[in-house]
Amino acid sequence: MPDGQDSTPAELVRCANCGRMNRVPAAARGTPRCGNCHKPLPWVAAAGDDTFAEVAEAAAIPVVVDMWAPWCGPCRAVSPALEQLAQDLAGTVKLVKVNVDEAPKLQQRFTVQAIPTLMVLRDGKVIARQRAPCRCPRCGTGSRARSHSPS
Repeated sequence: MPDGQDSTPAELVRCANCGRMNRVPAAARGTPRCGNCHKPLPWVAAAGDDTFAEVAEAAAIPVVVDMWAPWCGPCRAVSPALEQLAQDLAGTVKLVKVNVDEAPKLQQRFTVQAIPTLMVLRDGKVIARQRAPCRCPRCGTGSRARSHSPS
């Protein structure tokens, strides 16, 4: 790859303040700001097994990690709220979406047994975690996920 180019793709994001379109890379130093009005931009990026360290763990701001899958109804239901969170907290939080079907090493590393699973990373370390409701017989329908494999 030529010098100066990122190994992760950039997304086009419209500035909520001035309407200008901006390229926001998945990984960068600092936080993204509008090139026109310099207001913070929402930072939403996808990551996989090969890019997670660069995109999420190396971020200078706290990262909300959404472990999801495209076939999962609850994952699709929570996605707009997470994107709104990224918009509302632009410049102070980054949203990283990990498709567990395409990132089996991350799914295993973070012992994701139910989706959606949300985590907050600070300085590359998990500081908070929220799992989807567990539906296995041991927990009962709708109770919080436990640290066990569904039977």
